[in-house]
Amino acid sequence: MENIKDLVELLTLEPLAKNIFLGQNYQAPWGSVFGGQVLGQSLHAAYQTVPKDRIAHSMHGYFILRGNLDIPIRYEVDTIRNGGSFTTRRVVALQNDKPIFNMAASFQLKQDGVDHQITMPNLLPADKLWSSSEQIEEIKASHPEAYKYLKFTLPKVFEFRPIHKITLKYLKNSEPINDIWIRTTEKIVSDLPLQQQLLAYASDYSLLTTATMPHRETLNKGKTFYASLDHALWFHREFDIHDWLLYAMESPSASNSRGFSRGSIFNKNGVLVASVAQEGLMRQQ
Repeated sequence: MENIKDLVELLTLEPLAKNIFLGQNYQAPWGSVFGGQVLGQSLHAAYQTVPKDRIAHSMHGYFILRGNLDIPIRYEVDTIRNGGSFTTRRVVALQNDKPIFNMAASFQLKQDGVDHQITMPNLLPADKLWSSSEQIEEIKASHPEAYKYLKFTLPKVFEFRPIHKITLKYLKNSEPINDIWIRTTEKIVSDLPLQQQLLAYASDYSLLTTATMPHRETLNKGKTFYASLDHALWFHREFDIHDWLLYAMESPSASNSRGFSRGSIFNKNGVLVASVAQEGLMRQQ
């Protein structure tokens, strides 16, 4: 995927019948469907069935089967409830008539109420940092396999500027903390629903990786299978994904071949715009 137009086309589903949609796949270099793609497409599907005055405030999904890159995904939306303030939808993603993912999403009218948030961490701004693409050039000669993997997996549509040196985080054990500035590499005209779909897509990057950081020296010795198991995303306030957002991630726990991570997403002015939580499989083979 070369540009944001490609990503928007990927997230925009083809209507097949009432509340049924078809999505294509990003040809991910790791050989299976990218979880962020399914999150963004599922949210797009749900949005096609709700009133225009409702905005997503939360989505909770479970990854059931590994997605096949060669098979388009069919999304079926169950219109569970249309309330006075909230609208609830259930989305099932299928390949070969088998569910690979299901999600519940809730949409709300814009309403006034009390307001508070946690404080954004006091970290270096994005313009003082190197991008991930620039940082990995340092290990091109010393760790060619790690360099090749990172080079292939870093997306071109988003720019990542990590607070912590990415090469050390992937090669050495460290605290399960991962702070990254993100934004799209290009700007387009986009409404809030599309912004949310783009953020859902991006929110799957680096989150499970955070849970591996205290164990890199062990996990790097052999082959490890990684897969998202579930993913939750709450949208608190409006944002602009074309401007810098701080994705502040931490992993409170890893056990039984599973890693749990959570993240807070702030805009550059310190406004908390979204929260994320995920558990993923980290199984040594």
